[in-house]
Amino acid sequence: MSEVILETKNLTKHYGGVHALNDANFILHKGEHVAIMGDNGAGKSTFVRQITGVEQRTSGDIIFDGNPVHFAGPLDAREAGIETVFQTLALADDLDVPDNLFLGREKTFMNWLGPFRFLDYKAMRQETMAGLEKTAVKIPNIRNSIRNMSGGQRQCVAIARTATFHSKLTIMDEPTAALGVQETAQVENIVRTLKEAGEPLILISHNMRQVMDLVDRIVVFRRGRIVANLKKEETDGQDIVAYITGAKTQPEYDVETV
Repeated sequence: MSEVILETKNLTKHYGGVHALNDANFILHKGEHVAIMGDNGAGKSTFVRQITGVEQRTSGDIIFDGNPVHFAGPLDAREAGIETVFQTLALADDLDVPDNLFLGREKTFMNWLGPFRFLDYKAMRQETMAGLEKTAVKIPNIRNSIRNMSGGQRQCVAIARTATFHSKLTIMDEPTAALGVQETAQVENIVRTLKEAGEPLILISHNMRQVMDLVDRIVVFRRGRIVANLKKEETDGQDIVAYITGAKTQPEYDVETV
């Protein structure tokens, strides 16, 4: 098996008396695509928020690219090489596509002026076009503000942002939940492009067909705990649903026997 890019050990998050995530032990290898599945409230998004620094863990360890990390926020995670497409997309509605792609990491020139410098709009537009081409995202006018785009275009811009920059890990949280058939197919093609490029990915999805088409492995969460770690070729939709609903739990994850 290839080198490990992400590992969590006993990752836990409590909100007062609510145990949203308990002792999550998770491993992702370089080049691997893994789906995280589970019912609403199972702990999937909570898990991602701890990894990306959106929230601070209650306890546990995160090892990214061989080093223990404790991100103060999403910008720290991004600088380390983790690009995330959240359900909220985190786009600035009044800005255009290049400004959104480079938000927080704008290109500048005349940097020798110290605190005074100029935004390099030409370079950002060129790299935006290259990023859109890489992911096969078609935006008729990149100077159009995000507010005036369709839901599918907005989602594709958020995904293209992750692919424009060379990331060590991409995380997508329900990237096609609100999209139509054609737009969903476009997003799935982006995922396949990342796979061909050897870039690891964590995909949170309720879409069984999508998961079976796109990933190598499925990790199932239930009630804040991991209950199954399944190779795609060794499972099927009915089996996965049994783990999601609680009809089954892999013995190594059964808290009553561990």
